[in-house]
Amino acid sequence: MCKIKLLALACLLSAVATAQPDPSLKLWYQRPAKVWEEALPLGNGKMGAMVFGGVTKERFQMNDNTLWSGFPNPGNNPDGPTYLPQVREAIFAGDYNKGAALWKKMQGPYSARYLPMSDLWIDFNLKDTNAVQYNRTLDLNTAVSTTTYKADGVTYTREAFTSFPAKAMLIKLAADKKGAINATVSLTSKLHFVTATTSSNYLVLTGKAPKIVANRASEPIQVGYDENPKGEGMTFEVNVKIVAKDGKVTAVGDKLQIQDATNVTIYVTDATSFNGFDKSPGLQGKDPAVEAKANMNKVAAQSYEQLKAAHIADYTALFNRVSFNLGTTAASKLPTDERLKQFGKTNNDLQLPVLYYQYGRYLMIACSRPGSRPSNLQGLWNDLVQPPWGSNYTTNINTQMNYWLAENTNLSECHTPLFDFMKELSINGAQTAKINHNINEGWCCYHNSDLWAKTSPPGGWDKDPKSTPRWSAWPMAGAWFSTHLWEHYQYTGDKAFLQKNYPLMKGAAQFMLHWLVKDPESGKLVTIPSSSPENTMKVGGKEYEITMASTMDMSILRELFTDCIRAAAVVNDNAFKAQCETALAQLYPFHIGQYGQIQEWFKDYDDPNDKHRHISQLFGLYPGSQISVYNTPELAAAAKQSLIQRGDVSTGWSMAWKTNWWARLQDGNHAYKILTGALTFIDPTVEKAQMSGGGAYPNLFDAHPPFQIDGNFGATAGMTEMLMQSYDGAITLLPALPDVWKEGSIKGIKARGNYLLNIEWKNNKLVKATITANESGNCRIRTHTPAKVLEAKYTPAAGGNNNPLMLAYGVPDYKKSEKATLLQLDIPKEYVIEFKAEKGKTYTIVGE
Repeated sequence: MCKIKLLALACLLSAVATAQPDPSLKLWYQRPAKVWEEALPLGNGKMGAMVFGGVTKERFQMNDNTLWSGFPNPGNNPDGPTYLPQVREAIFAGDYNKGAALWKKMQGPYSARYLPMSDLWIDFNLKDTNAVQYNRTLDLNTAVSTTTYKADGVTYTREAFTSFPAKAMLIKLAADKKGAINATVSLTSKLHFVTATTSSNYLVLTGKAPKIVANRASEPIQVGYDENPKGEGMTFEVNVKIVAKDGKVTAVGDKLQIQDATNVTIYVTDATSFNGFDKSPGLQGKDPAVEAKANMNKVAAQSYEQLKAAHIADYTALFNRVSFNLGTTAASKLPTDERLKQFGKTNNDLQLPVLYYQYGRYLMIACSRPGSRPSNLQGLWNDLVQPPWGSNYTTNINTQMNYWLAENTNLSECHTPLFDFMKELSINGAQTAKINHNINEGWCCYHNSDLWAKTSPPGGWDKDPKSTPRWSAWPMAGAWFSTHLWEHYQYTGDKAFLQKNYPLMKGAAQFMLHWLVKDPESGKLVTIPSSSPENTMKVGGKEYEITMASTMDMSILRELFTDCIRAAAVVNDNAFKAQCETALAQLYPFHIGQYGQIQEWFKDYDDPNDKHRHISQLFGLYPGSQISVYNTPELAAAAKQSLIQRGDVSTGWSMAWKTNWWARLQDGNHAYKILTGALTFIDPTVEKAQMSGGGAYPNLFDAHPPFQIDGNFGATAGMTEMLMQSYDGAITLLPALPDVWKEGSIKGIKARGNYLLNIEWKNNKLVKATITANESGNCRIRTHTPAKVLEAKYTPAAGGNNNPLMLAYGVPDYKKSEKATLLQLDIPKEYVIEFKAEKGKTYTIVGE
């Protein structure tokens, strides 16, 4: 057995040793974190920790992504079928205010809240609080946090990581002077808790979550616990075990004390009573002590070195798939917070966007792994019992944006928690469809969800005067989520996956087929009621919250029905394919409005001075596939006008979306301009109003403000779109390369068709690209300079690409206002070639 373990460890160390770490991929600082947005995040897909790097007292703020308030509360409204016809009648009559008032009678409760779990404290009792040679680092190459400093003449080193294989957090304390570590370890929580030592080196925190956390400050109960300890509300447990190679560990009250040690390992495990989305965690929950103790027994049987090697091998198997290089400048030698401040002034740090790009991939790996819950509004990390917007699943853009980078940055496995969540949503969503809307086929999901897979309309029933139909009257989340399934298939060619998950796509489409009604004026199928998320329609000096056939609704449906038609062809569901084809042909079309813009509303009511952060009418440009500068130039020009009218500066996630849009418009300089705005330094110690202009905090978390992780993920996806696109029937190399990125390379990204790409460029022109085919099929390449394929016969492309994983959307129906004047699109000449790619072979693309 010992030989087997040693052999396994040797293999893991060998795997780590063969990786090529990039020394510049580190976040580092010269002082401890004073506030949460300066701390550094660790995560293993379930347990998260924010590391503060304190000198006299260290804090690890901990989360578990199954720790939420409340319990399953579907919130479906049986009055819905009574009011829906009245809502529709009012909207058809143009009485939008009446329709909105009636809609509020169809709402349900707000979602549950994501909660902080605990804090692990290490008090070092140092005499000298003025540490020197201080360094606090998060190494993206290894997903290990390190803090070093010198105090009292001793150099202290502290390492920490959260391990996906071990289901634990590991902390190592070391000193360069024998017996210099003297510390007290304790656990606290912002929730109800008790702590106790169970042996001389073992500490346990047992906690209880509230069954109610208010959505509004005006609610009478802000945080409410069940009076019965065994009643509603999640229970949780944190276990800590300390092993010192020398010195002594003793229990002192409800703390553990380390004395005269030189090298110490702290093992941390946790668990909650979560037992499924449809079971009460208080009344039907699991015993968290069983899981936490079992994981501790497994992890404590291994050394720190073994666990670290296994952790790095597991992490780098994902992270090392992609490398990105833009060169370095002197600014890359500065601490991260100083670089961020300087970047906004000088914009001369080529490597900072690379760090931000790979940080997005790091965060994805840290908070979304197979078997985990999907990443929420803050990913995995939250320090507040009442976090902004509940840190829930905001499904009208934010949850979807969290997964935009999953496929093209080669982290396809990290997409699976969203797919698992969709299965839960489809169960609850079928009940929402039936109870709220009397629709007995398919499923839907509204604007907010939570751990309990809530699908009903939010809004506090009709009791919250601040609830607004501009966000609550939006049943489109299930439809949008379902497009992720087809995208995963396009990138992987996994027919077994598609066969298994096709019912989810079909169910979302079935609901929409029933939801659509014929507009008597146009004769087209429309959604009604409809909203353009969180924006209002301005007509005659008045604002209205709901209407019919918003452009976003219709764009999502075009994408969904097209995906279902193609998926149905793969799984041989010809009858449903025909249904979707019929409906697709009858959908209310795009409209180019009087200002030359993509019309947001059913009629040309757009306000050219509207600067709203949501530009939902551009869904068809990105993440949809309906608007292309090559296939639909008039729609692309109108999309450009919409972007110009809305402006560049906005919230963090909005700027990330704009980066993707400008990349799709092949304008790399404008995409880069937006990206630099997203890297504006935001000081977390200075109070800043919500949604008052985004940027990045010192730890590179996206500032909405406050922190929302979607901006990180969206920016990484956007940079990939700047360098490669594959949505319109061809792989476009360097479609939106900004002038400032004169020379560089990106390796290991993925394209639709299941292709793996490496791209190199110099003087802003393609030098070489390699394409590895993981599936056989027609491979079509678009470049801005003439190119050739070295290992295969190639020809100029003609007609549509017949590769089933790379099908272009085509040209959607649209109407253009007679008043419209379209902007000029400055698109460089395209050169498009194609060749027959064979599975397992690699092809080289070079300039002619």
